[in-house]
Amino acid sequence: MDILIIILILLAIIAALVGIIGAIVPALPGPPLCFASLVIAYFTSPGYISSSLLVTMLVITVAVTVLDYIAPIWLTKLGGGSKQAIWGSTIGVFIGLFFMPVGLIVGPLAGAFVGELVHEEKLGKAIRVALMSFIAFLLTTGLKLVVSLVMTYYVFESFAHQAFDFFQHTFNA
Repeated sequence: MDILIIILILLAIIAALVGIIGAIVPALPGPPLCFASLVIAYFTSPGYISSSLLVTMLVITVAVTVLDYIAPIWLTKLGGGSKQAIWGSTIGVFIGLFFMPVGLIVGPLAGAFVGELVHEEKLGKAIRVALMSFIAFLLTTGLKLVVSLVMTYYVFESFAHQAFDFFQHTFNA
């Protein structure tokens, strides 16, 4: 096995693992990193990943990434949230990063709550808006995690097949 192939395989594995983390941590682009690892696997393990799978995962990656930006805004507005609630939720996500893992859950919820309270000072509405923002966060995070795990599975499966073929060829020759 060529050293360049080994380096690319290691790069793909690292990108996939960081991508899984990125599906949860908002600052990292999880699904795009996992897709990049799938592209590397496609070219370094010919025949193990189909072109149709690659195109399908590209479409899903783009859709999930776009949805990750749209869903929180849409669901917060659906709950009657203001721009302050949306900004509060976004700021809460980033502040929550400093208090992992609980901060990732409490941050967006508290941020949307405080943002809506600042806007209207109605406790019931602020709770509803915060819950909608939180549901959006959970949905998009869960979706990103599932998509990232599926792509990582295909990456590891292709490399496992390639390693099996390499060792079988090496020891049977």
